[in-house]
Amino acid sequence: MRRVIAVVFLIAGSVADAQELTAVIGPEAAVQELRVRSTTDLAVLRPVLEGFLSTQQGTAIVYEQWLSNNLYRQSIAECETGSPAADLIISSAVHQLVDFVNRACAAAHVSKATAALPPQLSWRDELWGITREPAVIVYNRDLVPPDEVPRSRFDLLDTLRNAPERYAGRVATYDIDASGLGFLFAYADSLEATTFGGLLEAFGRTGAVATCCSAEIMNGVLSGDYLIGYNLLGSYAFELAKADPRLGIVAPSDYTLILARGAVLPRGSENNELARRLVDYLLSSAGQDGLRRANLLIDLDVLREKGAVPDGTSSSQLRPIALSPKLLVALDQHKRLIFTELWQNSFFSE
Repeated sequence: MRRVIAVVFLIAGSVADAQELTAVIGPEAAVQELRVRSTTDLAVLRPVLEGFLSTQQGTAIVYEQWLSNNLYRQSIAECETGSPAADLIISSAVHQLVDFVNRACAAAHVSKATAALPPQLSWRDELWGITREPAVIVYNRDLVPPDEVPRSRFDLLDTLRNAPERYAGRVATYDIDASGLGFLFAYADSLEATTFGGLLEAFGRTGAVATCCSAEIMNGVLSGDYLIGYNLLGSYAFELAKADPRLGIVAPSDYTLILARGAVLPRGSENNELARRLVDYLLSSAGQDGLRRANLLIDLDVLREKGAVPDGTSSSQLRPIALSPKLLVALDQHKRLIFTELWQNSFFSE
């Protein structure tokens, strides 16, 4: 597999060097400001945050968009020094948030909204799943023949085996070193899929590309640089497909991982009460409707409606990633080293 070298902002001393962007949402003369740090693209989440602000007079949100690994490191560092800069953290790399909670870095919050969550979407009253987002396969409808569209991981293996030259260097997925979400999806695959070893071998044999970001992979698929993208967040894929229907989307029929993007309240933050209100809003009917319009809340009916699964698909196809201590295993230093070496040896062997 080839690795695409992307520009990644490493934490080297200042927050400004680490985040991707900062924006202020709300009135210029706000009486109070809420600082939200998130891995979610601002363009996707902005309408939902504006809906919350419409209920909070004189309030603005300072929104910082981060790469997941950088956000995790910065949040842990601030916890250890007792100086949290964020009032709310939202991340797709939920195994990192489980560790954040486990280190006693998060504040508890109990409300009607949080109490209504099922057990797999809440942990210790300090971590809450606010979205439902499938991991999908994307492809270029113009360039991938219909009989080669991978409807499952078994299909993907067959496609790469039967047409290795066409797909050489033209399949892309997350680099698990650069993307916390990419690591989580790959680790979940290793637990779920009998095809995992075969996929690693096929990706390595066909020179698949590893890179950091959903947008980079999907834009590459649309440009024809790649033909297939594997294990990408369906929320971003469906949003892009609205603007460019050449992007085909499949929720794999053998199983589809479902991510609940997590939210935590850093202990000791400046505006904890206001952040609690935002958590409750995100879990409210109004907030969930906004997340659904933003393609951040995708259930089986939506997958059927968008053609990502055929009619008659059972909910047993869906594999939610539960917010639980089991995710700490993914961060165990020894196990992570073994897993990463296996992945790198398969993907990056020359």
